[in-house]
Amino acid sequence: MEKQKAKRLAHVRRARRAKQHLLGDATRPRLCVTRSNAHIYAQIIDDTKAVTLCSASTLDEEFKKSKKGASNKEGATYVGELIAKRAQEKGIKEVTFDRSGRLYHGRVQALAEGARSAGLKF
Repeated sequence: MEKQKAKRLAHVRRARRAKQHLLGDATRPRLCVTRSNAHIYAQIIDDTKAVTLCSASTLDEEFKKSKKGASNKEGATYVGELIAKRAQEKGIKEVTFDRSGRLYHGRVQALAEGARSAGLKF
């Protein structure tokens, strides 16, 4: 139990430290990535207004129709493409990438590459 608690505290510390330097505004909002063992979520947030501009996740109906796995890199790449498409519909071309204290590896990296391949710049 102590090891799990220590890992959780380290993750929270990393996320807080990264968030100090990442702020999304109207011209360049923040792309926040959150993952669990089963799903991955992405939101584009304007921090000055405290508003979520658009979001995508493995729980969306569009994702479920694609028949991709929710907890693998292929699914994360598709979520990245979804969030980029929705952002471009709202006129967003550039974002700041917030990995929420997670390593830029695996599903987080796959989501970022999917968003970049669909035209989002960061």
